[in-house]
Amino acid sequence: MNQLNQSFSVRFTYSISFTDGLFDSHNTLLADFLAAQSTEALRKKLLFVIDAGVLAHFPDLGDQIRDYFAGQTNVELVDDLVTVPGGEPAKNDPALVERIIDAVDRYGIDRHSYVVGVGGGSVLDLVGYAAAIAHRGIRHIRIPTTVLSQNDSGIGVKNGVNYRGKKNFLGTFAPPVAVFNDYRFLRTLDERDWRSGMAEAVKVALIKDAPFFDWIEANALALANRNEAAMQYLVYRCAELHMNHIAGGDPFEQGSSRPLDFGHWSAHKLEQLTGFSLRHGEAVAIGMALDCQYAHLLGYLSDEDLNRVLAVLETLGFALYDPALDQDDSAGVLRGLGEFREHLGGRLTILLLRGIGYGEEVNEMDETLLRQAIHLLANRQPTLALD
Repeated sequence: MNQLNQSFSVRFTYSISFTDGLFDSHNTLLADFLAAQSTEALRKKLLFVIDAGVLAHFPDLGDQIRDYFAGQTNVELVDDLVTVPGGEPAKNDPALVERIIDAVDRYGIDRHSYVVGVGGGSVLDLVGYAAAIAHRGIRHIRIPTTVLSQNDSGIGVKNGVNYRGKKNFLGTFAPPVAVFNDYRFLRTLDERDWRSGMAEAVKVALIKDAPFFDWIEANALALANRNEAAMQYLVYRCAELHMNHIAGGDPFEQGSSRPLDFGHWSAHKLEQLTGFSLRHGEAVAIGMALDCQYAHLLGYLSDEDLNRVLAVLETLGFALYDPALDQDDSAGVLRGLGEFREHLGGRLTILLLRGIGYGEEVNEMDETLLRQAIHLLANRQPTLALD
C-alpha cells in the first residue's frame, strides 16, 4: 500500500504584560505592541468586544478606548464596541457567538486584524472561540478584568462555550497574540469575584510550588482583606506558573494528563448543578477540598497538610461544602467523573495530592470514599482565621 506521511510543528509566541491604566493617554504599552506588529502595506483593524459588567463599573471605558486610538495611524478602530453580558451567561447563549461573527463580517475583520476581548474569563472564552472559528482564525488580544482571568483563564491557549448543558463542550486551542493585565480593573470587583480567582492560585501552588503555597498561607488574611500589593504578586506568580506549565508540557492537551485541572472534575459538575450560581473559583475551592479530603482518606495526604489546605481556603473566605454535593441521583456530582473522562478524551486521569507541592495521578476513584469525603466536608467545623 502506498502511504504519505507528514510531520510539522508550529511555533506560538505571545506575551503577558502587567500594567495599571492600560488606556491612559500616557501609557503606550498597547500602542507599542500594535506598532511592532504593523506593516506599511496594511492598516489593521481592531474590533473590541467588552464585558457589560466592566462597562457598568467603567462607563467611560468606550470613550477612553476611542481617545486612545484616535491619533494612531497604523491601526483602525471599529467605532462600534460590541457589548456582551459577563459571567457564565456569556458562554451559555449561542446567539452571542453569532453576534461577534456578524460584527467580524460587517466590519471586514480579516485574519490580519484583531478581535480584542475585554472582560472576565467567560467573556474571553467566548471572544476567543468566535475569533478562532471566524475565517479559520483571527488574531485575538485578551484584556482580562478579574483575578481569575488575569492569573489563569485569560493567559492560556483554550477558548470555549458551553453546549448541551456541558461545560466547554465546544472550543478551540488558539493562543492569543498578547495578554494585557490591567490591575485597575481589579479594584472594582465585588468580594466574590475578588476571592474567586484566588482558588486557581491555591491550586497551582498545591501542585507545583510549595513555597508559593507557604506565601499564600502567610498572606491569606491580607489577600482576604483586599491588600493590592499582595494580590498583584499573587496574580503575577500564578500567571507565571501557568505559563511555565503550558510551555513545558502538553499545551493542546493531546493526552489525558491534566494536572492544572486539579479539583476541577467536581467543580465543573457543581457549577452545572447549581445553575452556575457558584462562581468557577468557588466551585474549584470545593473541588480541591473534596479531593484533598479523599486523598487523606486514601492515606495519601497527612493530617497536617490536609488541615493547612482547608484552613487556607477558609481564611481566604471560601465555603468548602455546597448542598449540591449531596445530590444523590444519576445526575449528581459523581456523574462528573464520567463527564470529566469524556472531556479528557481518553482514560480517566485525576491528580491527587501526595503532599503540598506535588501530586500523583490516579485512574479511578472509589465512590464510597468520595461519599465519605463529602460527609466530612458537610460536617466540618470551619477553622479560625490564620494569624
